[in-house]
Amino acid sequence: MALKKPYLDIPGTTIFDADQARRGYWLNQFCMSLMKAENRARFKADERGYLEEWPLSDAQKQAVLERDLNKAIATGGNIYFLAKIGATDGQSFQRMAASMTGMTEVEYREMMLRGGRSPDGNRVVGEDGSAQARHQPQGSGKPGWEH
Repeated sequence: MALKKPYLDIPGTTIFDADQARRGYWLNQFCMSLMKAENRARFKADERGYLEEWPLSDAQKQAVLERDLNKAIATGGNIYFLAKIGATDGQSFQRMAASMTGMTEVEYREMMLRGGRSPDGNRVVGEDGSAQARHQPQGSGKPGWEH
């Protein structure tokens, strides 16, 4: 019997629960492999080739190649593991987070310095009508960071 998951209606949010952990197990293991210098070098030398060594779904591989963190999270990636890809690319976590919002790094930093995103319209689906689409670009197909 599936567990009731009342948290699934938080706009633009993927909760990393047991189902997500199972879905993303190999994606997250791939990310952890990047903690070793020799694996980072192999990945940077032939990204697709290195990814082919892991039992990832095509969607997971594409998310990594595109550096699309929203897609990676949707396929089971955990941001704390995915951060290893950004570190491999020499990117700050702030830049990675900005890429997930559709904002530039400067816009993201300024938003965070102002106190972050307003919770209005971002608590549950249906709250404040169309606010979710305006405030939540997750999955909008925005490109990831340059690598």
